[in-house]
Amino acid sequence: MTLSRRAALAAPAILLLPRAARAAFPDRPVRILVPFAAGTSSDLQARMIGERMAPLLGQPVVVENRAGAGGAVGADAVAKSPPDGHTLLLGSNGPLTNAPVLQARLTYDPAKDFAAVAMISRSPLTLTVKADSPWRSLADVLAAARAAPGRIAIGSSGQGSATHFLIEQVMATAGVQFTHVPYRGSSASVPDVIAGNIPLVMAEVSTVLPTFRGGQTRILAMTSAARMPIAPEVPTLIEGGLNLTGGSWAGLVAPAGTPAASLAVLAQAVLTGLADPAYRQRQAELGAEIVAAQEQTPEGFAAWLDRERATIRGIAERAGIRPE
Repeated sequence: MTLSRRAALAAPAILLLPRAARAAFPDRPVRILVPFAAGTSSDLQARMIGERMAPLLGQPVVVENRAGAGGAVGADAVAKSPPDGHTLLLGSNGPLTNAPVLQARLTYDPAKDFAAVAMISRSPLTLTVKADSPWRSLADVLAAARAAPGRIAIGSSGQGSATHFLIEQVMATAGVQFTHVPYRGSSASVPDVIAGNIPLVMAEVSTVLPTFRGGQTRILAMTSAARMPIAPEVPTLIEGGLNLTGGSWAGLVAPAGTPAASLAVLAQAVLTGLADPAYRQRQAELGAEIVAAQEQTPEGFAAWLDRERATIRGIAERAGIRPE
């Protein structure tokens, strides 16, 4: 069954619930806490899906920003909220999968303190150079790295970020060594590669796209499973000989102990929202991939999170990353 057909069936399902069941949950506004500042990609994702969930839930969906400690402040607040389904976290790589291997004094357990609702977005990363770089392919970069182990710098959007972990995977898979330079976000690393201050960056596609289209950067490869419609001329890491995919993602989780019936209502609202044509068009413009249907359910998203946490632990162990 296709996503659009599943969504078409999901919307009436909510409306067919008995009146008493619909009135029971939600019975007041639903809050989505974003653990990052307003204007970030996480904030945008929360507002986009919240707008579409509200009419289906019959209650306002209010987005609140609670930034700090790489997302841990907002995540901790949701973990300690009443498990009634009215407070959700816009979770992502940082607070839900990366934090345990980076922060020694984490005040919540991502694996135990949350109940999955649904993944809402996944975006590939890009291996990017300046437009006039002599490197014109992934093969060129890997050849240069093999010729000068550890002497080529590569920027990421921060220590422990999705871009950092992807760099570690590239090095392990290709058998090369770069010097990792963490920045405060891709909005800082991409201008530096354009200025020639660093030769290579792993960066979020949404940040790189304007500079790529403007002729300031060249994307050598994307970390998606297949070429992306927004830049079909750009090959994947897989095409370059590295069997790797990855990227940044966002999903909704609730406090552990939230009733399964409430999670199902929330997930159904998300599923219908994800199928909205205007929503899908906007996600495509942002460079997001279509989320797999099995990850749009509480059970499927929970299983995916377990696998992702195991992957991140393995990367951290191989790279010698220790909690601080």
